[in-house]
Amino acid sequence: MTSEDNINRVMLDGASLTLDDLITISTGSSRVKVPDGVIARLQRSKDQLVQAREAGRVYGANTGVGANRALNVEPGGSLAERRAAHAKRLLLSHCAGAGRVDEATTVRAAMAVRLNQFLAGGSGISPGVVQGLLEAINNGSVAAIHSLGGLGTGDLAAMAELALTLSGDRPWQVGGIAPVRFEDTDSLPFMSSSALTLATATQGAVAMEQLMKSALVVASLTLLALEGSPEPYAEAVHRARVHPHQAAVAAAMRRLTGPDTPAVPARLQDPFALRALPQVHAPALDALQRLRSILETELNGAAENPLMTTDGLFHHGQFHLATLAAALDGTRTAVYPVISLSAARLSHLFRPELSSLPSFLSTRGSSGLMIAEYVAQDVLSILRTAATPANGPGINVSLGLEEHAGFATQGARQLRHLAAEAPAIVALEAVAAVRALRMAPHRLGTAPARAAFEYLAAGLDPDQDDRPLGEDLAAAQALLPGLAEF
Repeated sequence: MTSEDNINRVMLDGASLTLDDLITISTGSSRVKVPDGVIARLQRSKDQLVQAREAGRVYGANTGVGANRALNVEPGGSLAERRAAHAKRLLLSHCAGAGRVDEATTVRAAMAVRLNQFLAGGSGISPGVVQGLLEAINNGSVAAIHSLGGLGTGDLAAMAELALTLSGDRPWQVGGIAPVRFEDTDSLPFMSSSALTLATATQGAVAMEQLMKSALVVASLTLLALEGSPEPYAEAVHRARVHPHQAAVAAAMRRLTGPDTPAVPARLQDPFALRALPQVHAPALDALQRLRSILETELNGAAENPLMTTDGLFHHGQFHLATLAAALDGTRTAVYPVISLSAARLSHLFRPELSSLPSFLSTRGSSGLMIAEYVAQDVLSILRTAATPANGPGINVSLGLEEHAGFATQGARQLRHLAAEAPAIVALEAVAAVRALRMAPHRLGTAPARAAFEYLAAGLDPDQDDRPLGEDLAAAQALLPGLAEF
């Protein structure tokens, strides 16, 4: 048995790709497979596009694009030569990505998204191009795609880079395959996609879903460390005003801390960071659930312009990611308060009047974890910027004929950035909660969250003397994903 036999393979059929499967492809832990005969059947939509071009004007096939849509691109010379030259010019002229080259994980995901979209059957792309893209994904090749250049109405620059890489006109970032032949109708069908935006949004969404689970476990440890009241999580409270995710968060906290832990709370009412936790977590979970649904619709949809269907060829605006843009903005806005509450709980752990422990959880006159608040507030300032809505502003491009964009691309980048930075705050809370519970281990009682404490404690240095906090932060951040399983 070869090593290839042991690699998991995700089925791509244009209809059933999930976010979780896309992440396994992006990390290289899964290759892809396509149902027998699906690629060959794409020839029908290819033939449909060619026939439509012969019968009349088809955007991008025998016309220019954007404001040049009325331009005759077939003057002079032989027809075959003119069409081939036009197709190549489209790719070359749109190959204008800027900024850094995106990470291999993001590009792998984008390549898989584009392949899956082709398999939905609406592009008119040549089967040979699809076969080449499949080969590249499965041999581990990664194109060099720049991160900047999209507006949420199509990642034209990024897809032009991918097409020219497949055709042999640009170097691969990793690996490579023999040049793929692009026919004269393939250029716009290949570029007409937001695959890079969808890949980026998926990475941010899945990472944030995991962080929400880990943050809840860390919060349960803080509740125990501060001898918080279980009353805010009581089933009767959440039965009185029903929000599904709110009730689920409260139930998770009851499960982690035990319904009667502690038997006698330290305060009549806790700070909001403990008392209103279900109400703040719920909208974040609502938003992430909606975002997942929207993304999986986009991953499995045919949105190329023009679109080949059984009812004919259509020019349209389905490429516009307005729904995704709104969901991305809403998700970042809903997630930020969850992280803000984590920073607040960190501060509460340092206050003797709340914890009955030394200030900053210090020992023998040391500074303890004082600096952690400064780090957390620096990260929060970054997250506030990342949570700012990207959607809404008008634009004026292509001689004013394209006067709107949802900026889903920017929203996706901001979500991925937020998901990359936010774990630092949750990790700082984890470090502080573990130290507090080491100082007062009796507060754990028999709470099921003890297992999560022991998991973290095993990976965190028990030394409480003044020393660089960075090592503790890095260790806690590496442990966070494992907390999602508790």
